[in-house]
Amino acid sequence: MKLNNKRTLLIGLAFFSICAFWQMYDNIVPLILKYRYGISDGASGYIMALDNVLAIFMLPIFGALSDKKGTRMPFILLGTAAAVILTIGLSFAKSFWVFFAMLGLLLIAMGIYRSPAVALMPDVTPKPLRSKANAIINLMGALGGVYTLAMTWVLVKGSAADNPSYLPLFISVAALMAISVAVMRATTDEKKFKAEAAAINDALDAETAAKYDTPIGAGHKLPPDMLRSLMLILFSVAFWYMGYNAVTTAFSRYATEMWGQNVSGASTCLMVATVGAVISYIPIGALSSRIGRKRTILIGVAVLAVCFLLAALVATSFSPALYIVFMLVGFAWAAINVNSYPMVVEIATGSDVGKYTGYYYTFSMAAQIATPIISGQLLQHAGYHTLFPYAAIMVAISFVTMALTRHGDSKPEKKNKLEAFNVDD
Repeated sequence: MKLNNKRTLLIGLAFFSICAFWQMYDNIVPLILKYRYGISDGASGYIMALDNVLAIFMLPIFGALSDKKGTRMPFILLGTAAAVILTIGLSFAKSFWVFFAMLGLLLIAMGIYRSPAVALMPDVTPKPLRSKANAIINLMGALGGVYTLAMTWVLVKGSAADNPSYLPLFISVAALMAISVAVMRATTDEKKFKAEAAAINDALDAETAAKYDTPIGAGHKLPPDMLRSLMLILFSVAFWYMGYNAVTTAFSRYATEMWGQNVSGASTCLMVATVGAVISYIPIGALSSRIGRKRTILIGVAVLAVCFLLAALVATSFSPALYIVFMLVGFAWAAINVNSYPMVVEIATGSDVGKYTGYYYTFSMAAQIATPIISGQLLQHAGYHTLFPYAAIMVAISFVTMALTRHGDSKPEKKNKLEAFNVDD
């Protein structure tokens, strides 16, 4: 059984566009709120959590709706079209309340198609190959982030405090979103690809049902031990997102206040982390096939916690040595992201993939609702030095919950050394 790499790359264009947008959102919106509209760090934390408040309701709903409809593509196309228009329109907002209203509509547009876009990968990929496929999908997402960070460096001039024009950046990201999804739509035969994967997954689901001597599928309850593992995986997702998202959401402000870096300088640090993830995704996908998803995640969680702890204890001022730490952050986040979503949908049957995708995003978004608020209050009232210790503690907790998980892992593959390089077009 081989992964169709070309097909996975094309499907990954949707996630490529999504990550390009969220990189822009996380980096630029906090700066606009703080320096253009004078919003405090605490209030900014609440505003930055709104996308996750919307997502916690919208993503499970639209994941389930796309399950029921039996196709993801209409949701992807509609959401992308609306998001492209609103992203460009956001640049022309003259007052905070106009900006806030347009931002709300933009977040709704993103919520319409995020779950369907993510669920498309497990739809068309046999279960044993989902970690490898997710490595490619996350690679595409990371490249989307790199694109936005590069465009930020090229197109945004001056310090954030000088309130530069973000219109060129917004246009470049919107154009990327439109082109990416248009290419994906033109090259993806969703119905055919889904049927091919479903034939394999149905046989695997039947084996699982026989093992537990109970039906496992749409409308049936999971056995208690599988449900326990599902909840542990989901709580692990919540905790590591609480740590990681606290850093990504506040980092542009942290770098400005603590290290005296401008927007481009902060973007460079994040780009190093993203490059670290990019070069790690494919090797980590292969590693996961050999040692399992759970072990790979635990390695990533441990490295991430140590990196945040080092940033807390050592990085009182900016040093080029920090680039090594950010490179390791990228590796660690890749190890986690490649495997966490496949662990959740491994427990699902084909007819429930959208619903389980919704579960995954419910917990990740709930974490990202809480963490900008908590970390924002800490930044405002205790100081910016609290950011990395907070992140390290949250990630360390996720190590414990993941270590207790017993299901959703992949069986290590037995293969010769050359097979890992096979490509099926």
